Amino acid sequence: MSSSRAFTSLLAAFLLLHSLVTLVSAQGSTSRWQTLSGNPPLVVARGGFSGLFPDSSYYAYQFALETSVPDVILWCDVQLTKDGVGICAPDLRLENSTNISILNKYKTYLVNGVPTRGCFSVDFTFSDLSSVVYTQGVYSRPNKFDGLSPIQQVENVAALKPSGMWLNVQHDAFFTQHNLSMRSYILALSRKVVVNYISSPEVVFLRSIAARVNPNVTKLVFRFLGPNDFEPSTNQTYSSLLKNLTFIKTFASGILIPKGYIWPVDASLYLQPHTSVVLDAHKAGLEVFASEFYNDVPFSFNYSYDPVSEYLSFIDNGDFSVDGVLSDFPITLSGAIDCFSHLGKNASEKAKVLVISKNGASGDYPGCTDKAYQKAISDGADVIDCPVQMSKDGIPFCLGSINLIDSTTVAQSKYSNLSAIIPELKTGSGIFTFSLTWSQIQSLTPAMANPYAKYELFRNPKFRNDGKFLSLSDFLALAKNSSSLSGVLISIENASYLIEKQQLPVTDAVLDALSKAGYDKQNAMELMIQSSNSSVLMKFKEKNNYTLVYKVDENIRDALDATIKDIKTFADSVVISKSSVFPDNALFLTGVTDVVPRLKSAGLPVYVETFSNEFVSQAWDFFSDANVEVNTYVMEANVNGVITDFPLTASRYKRNHCLNLGKNTPPYMTPVPPGGLMEIIPRELLPPAEAPNPVLTENDVAESPLPSVIARVPSSSPGDGTAQAAAPRPNRQHKIAACFFLTNLAILFTVFSLL
Repeated sequence: MSSSRAFTSLLAAFLLLHSLVTLVSAQGSTSRWQTLSGNPPLVVARGGFSGLFPDSSYYAYQFALETSVPDVILWCDVQLTKDGVGICAPDLRLENSTNISILNKYKTYLVNGVPTRGCFSVDFTFSDLSSVVYTQGVYSRPNKFDGLSPIQQVENVAALKPSGMWLNVQHDAFFTQHNLSMRSYILALSRKVVVNYISSPEVVFLRSIAARVNPNVTKLVFRFLGPNDFEPSTNQTYSSLLKNLTFIKTFASGILIPKGYIWPVDASLYLQPHTSVVLDAHKAGLEVFASEFYNDVPFSFNYSYDPVSEYLSFIDNGDFSVDGVLSDFPITLSGAIDCFSHLGKNASEKAKVLVISKNGASGDYPGCTDKAYQKAISDGADVIDCPVQMSKDGIPFCLGSINLIDSTTVAQSKYSNLSAIIPELKTGSGIFTFSLTWSQIQSLTPAMANPYAKYELFRNPKFRNDGKFLSLSDFLALAKNSSSLSGVLISIENASYLIEKQQLPVTDAVLDALSKAGYDKQNAMELMIQSSNSSVLMKFKEKNNYTLVYKVDENIRDALDATIKDIKTFADSVVISKSSVFPDNALFLTGVTDVVPRLKSAGLPVYVETFSNEFVSQAWDFFSDANVEVNTYVMEANVNGVITDFPLTASRYKRNHCLNLGKNTPPYMTPVPPGGLMEIIPRELLPPAEAPNPVLTENDVAESPLPSVIARVPSSSPGDGTAQAAAPRPNRQHKIAACFFLTNLAILFTVFSLL
């Protein structure tokens, strides 16, 4: 299939599920909006859907039209060719967004007084550019769609018949130096096509056309650059011009400002109080448009890598709303405006899916600490989890890993010499929970897990060592005191090793704690016991009021009928990975498996892990938006629950306005078609085929019975860090679930924190 036909098919998949013509905004009355007009903020798609496709390409513009609000505005940065043709390209230097370097015609020119080398449109006629195609200019975004679209004239964008067009003239003075009149071009163009907005950072350009455009058709917007940058015609800094809004009102109806003008951040990337710029501009009669919004370029840790949270702080904060937002990801902005604004804390749930925490809200606080659990509860988690580990003195407590290095600063403590190599548990060395007493573990400082540190994406560093660890008993008490939770999940791994090699009967310890906390009796809160070891679940089988959850600890593409039948003998539900539902290749979805429907048809609810906010954790098909990802798993795959380290994102998703709208479901709340993007990629750019995930067999789920408990011999060492823990000799062990990748990342972050 050609890329063009594949793209058409992808759009059709969206359009089959909704009608843009009959779409009724879920927001209802516009009186709630604190914009200048009282209308919802505008969605302005910068270069189209440039967060995925090359900026200004046909695919970017068309995809923005089909996946955004009906009145989306298409933004074009206008450049002029040598023969006066207007083209759309995001930068004067065309090599930043096209393959023009193949023409090998580099020049150096003064741009706002700065010598700048590049390939400039003023050195080429439009005919010269016939072989030039758009390419992705942001290296962190996929380049698989490069070369699909030739350079576009502005008229080509207008031919797409968008609800609105926004032309940005960034360098009128530069084109004037090269005997090209941007003023003449814009005025001539506006007589042929409707131009709704014209912006420029140059006062003299906007003033030159102010009397020649119809203000009822075309609005002029003054664009602010950096506060300390100089506006070329007035020789004033933009921060100085911001203090004279009445002057700007003489030639413009609005201002376009970087988001930092509204919500500044400090040096550590935490939000400062918002400024008065929006209220001041509205008082002066100016609309305010905010720029520099990207799902894949974090702005402040306050947003926890969730772009919807960021948008809401600009459009629905109770004090003001900007009048429009310039975004590379218009699908996310559309959803924020139409689906997530004005939710309120008491908004009813519209999606029946469990939100299960992963080590509490471990995206915001060190996992399994009181702070992480309290945040998960306040964020709306339905179920909070406790991965049970055992201390040297037999106390069960909550911690995400049996290796203390993963989630504490033990490597910098006096216990650093307790390092041991235990191949059954992990590759390389570790400092294990059973080497320290509970009292010693309580004295350790928690450490934030940063699973995406290699991408320089760190979680909430201000609170990276905050909180205290909880014993299982304390965790159960915390959960019982919460009226909003529907259940708790207790996870048990490495039971065979702990019983046989450390004489620590973890299953008995859990049963004892549950009994003392009253969980062995019928109560309103669901008690879920999870393990990747079937023998562990069999230990709890006789407890009729416990829900047993089997964790499949590998990516699978299917499960044999006999395997599913076996699982039914020891489990009530199943946890699988995201890739077991939607497999991917090079982060592009390749399709959908039958794993979820097959398990559910056998009466086994399916929970999927792990959902994170960081865009690098998601396939490209989800547009660097955790909400799009959750929606696709819930609405397309019909999963029963999501396991997440950012419970707020999934909890808020369940309450959004755009669920259960049937045929009126808007495109930004429509599940993505699995494998749709892969169909568009040119054959020569397709990633190499990967071997399919395995099928889950009976041997994969069969486990030997748990070993008998042997009385533990007291250690001869005082356990205060003065002696090296002996490494047990390797021998045959039952299957152990381990995540070496995250462990290694945690070790790297521990080292990083010392620098």
